[in-house]
Amino acid sequence: MDDRELLKVVMGIVGKDRCLDDCAEIPFGELVMVATTDMLHRTTDFVPGMTDWQAGWMSAAVTLSDIASMGAAPKYLLIAVGLDDWKCLEGVMKGAKDCCTKFGAEIIGGDIDRHTELTVVTTGLGLVSRRDIIRRTGAWPGDLVCITGTPGQAQAWLEGYHQFEKKLFEPQPRVQEGQLLGKAGVSAMMDDSDGIALSLYDLMSVNELGFSLEAAKLPLPAGIPEQQARELALYGGGDYELIFTVAPDRFPVPGVSATVIGTVIPEKRVTLDGVPLERRGYQHRWE
Repeated sequence: MDDRELLKVVMGIVGKDRCLDDCAEIPFGELVMVATTDMLHRTTDFVPGMTDWQAGWMSAAVTLSDIASMGAAPKYLLIAVGLDDWKCLEGVMKGAKDCCTKFGAEIIGGDIDRHTELTVVTTGLGLVSRRDIIRRTGAWPGDLVCITGTPGQAQAWLEGYHQFEKKLFEPQPRVQEGQLLGKAGVSAMMDDSDGIALSLYDLMSVNELGFSLEAAKLPLPAGIPEQQARELALYGGGDYELIFTVAPDRFPVPGVSATVIGTVIPEKRVTLDGVPLERRGYQHRWE
């Protein structure tokens, strides 16, 4: 059992339409407020060697990344910290605050509790105009499939390439890029925190179409054998880049460094060089 299978349970209770995107939407006058929540744990998310400050930074960054994926500007963050050691709190809070400050958000409240391991829950709120909001739905056959940055670097650290430590320990949400892409009218978008392959299967699940990727176009982490680098780029988690679809005449988007890695196709499948791409990536699993 994995987290995407369990999401179907949630959909059956609250409705499928409330579970399609990285954020919930709340009407806010001429704007839309987007809201999202993430939960990170010491054993599953904060890797050995990570400081308390970096745990706080990461906790804020993953939530701000969800907001960015909707084309929104992050505004506020609520943070709840479950502590097994009270001495962790100051570092966690400073890291979260520094991340928020860099990307234009403010911590406005939260909670403190005792826990068996360091656990941080962050709830983010952002704002975007109705015209510029980008959802996972909306891709069209013929659109380009694009990604910001270089995927696979965070996972590369976990596989021994420690030159990528900051990519994993201090992820940089693509906040400015998300807003520029929203204003440019990209057709669909999400962050690729669980890997390119799994992200495209998520996009396919809410669009009646598929995606054809070209291996030669994938940006790969440097200093790694090509086959392994491609594996990391396709299936590695923890990058927090933006994967999006866009009409060819709207690309490139000024101010956004992104690479075309494929196209949207009418058939409901995900392929790499014409071969079905394995559906896997970063997932939480239960026995």
